Amino acid sequence: MQSEPDPSKDTYRLWPPGPRLLAALGASAVVALALAGGLAYAGGLFTPGRLTQRAIVDTFQQINGVHPGFRRNHTKGACIAGHFESNGAGQHLSKAVVFAPGTLPVTGRFAVAVGKPFVPDNKTQVRSLALRFELPGGEEWRTGMNDIPVFPVPTAQDFTGLMTATAPDPATGKPDPARVSAFFGAHPEVAAALKRISARPFASGFANASYNSLDAFHFVAADGTVTPVRWAMVAVDPYVAEPADQPGTPDPDYLFDDLAARLARGPVEWHLVATIGQPGDPTADATLPWPDDRQKVDLGTLTIDHIEAEAAGNCRDVNFDPLVLPAGIEPSDDPLLSARSAAYSVSFTRRAGEPKSPSEVQFPAQGGAPQ
Repeated sequence: MQSEPDPSKDTYRLWPPGPRLLAALGASAVVALALAGGLAYAGGLFTPGRLTQRAIVDTFQQINGVHPGFRRNHTKGACIAGHFESNGAGQHLSKAVVFAPGTLPVTGRFAVAVGKPFVPDNKTQVRSLALRFELPGGEEWRTGMNDIPVFPVPTAQDFTGLMTATAPDPATGKPDPARVSAFFGAHPEVAAALKRISARPFASGFANASYNSLDAFHFVAADGTVTPVRWAMVAVDPYVAEPADQPGTPDPDYLFDDLAARLARGPVEWHLVATIGQPGDPTADATLPWPDDRQKVDLGTLTIDHIEAEAAGNCRDVNFDPLVLPAGIEPSDDPLLSARSAAYSVSFTRRAGEPKSPSEVQFPAQGGAPQ
């Protein structure tokens, strides 16, 4: 067995564990940080009386503090806008009007997976992309994606177990190694998921990262045919890996500033790609990838050409609930979907009634990069 590294020698990150720590899965420091990965995505209304969506959001607040007016996780972000041009290739899979040939307006949000609004960008690695497609007839499609290949835990119950196992000891401020080891011994799937996450370095920025739904959904065709899918926004900009040990930077918002500078040079594009599931492919476990040989269908191109600071009336006040779906897209049996929806609702309700503070992320020229 590998010896456990000293957490005090590594920069504490709410999410994710750095590459050096991920190489030593099983160490108490790794699992403590992996906990926040669970917080970055799960929440839930499971086992009434023991685990509720309110309790999950309370845990966010206990770990990160209360920051009135801000989301309880993925707290630091910026608003974006653009359009989606469907190529029509998804029409045989889904009757959703988003897949009919044509162009639709899209708004959204880039964020870092951390629960504190003023954390420097080099203290977190996972990025998220949330989108709101505005469809004819008043329908909407909202989706939240992360730039990791799988999710660390399969259920909200497992998330709660991870949370308990990695809770810091008040006396030391660090997780109890015995509890950590016991959790990993009983949940080898969590270690396997973290290894998959660490297999490829994170991208150097928002624009050249690809974002995955992680959860499975169902596309429903006009004839009633149901197809399991996972989707991804695949970057057109060339992937560049972030350095393994991200150096300190005088700009705490460099990820957002770099994106604004990239947009000043021209729009940024992603391809919406659906992976088609086959019988036996897991739809209820987001820790398990589907085989690499599964058919992939390019459904169209997302173009983002605008960025601005969060403020009243833009993405700041949008709940990117993953169960806001148009006719033709339905949830799968993945339990994390209802968990996320419930926790997002609680977070939205709490921040809606709170005073608002300006975001850490600001741009000298509204709508784009510094001029």
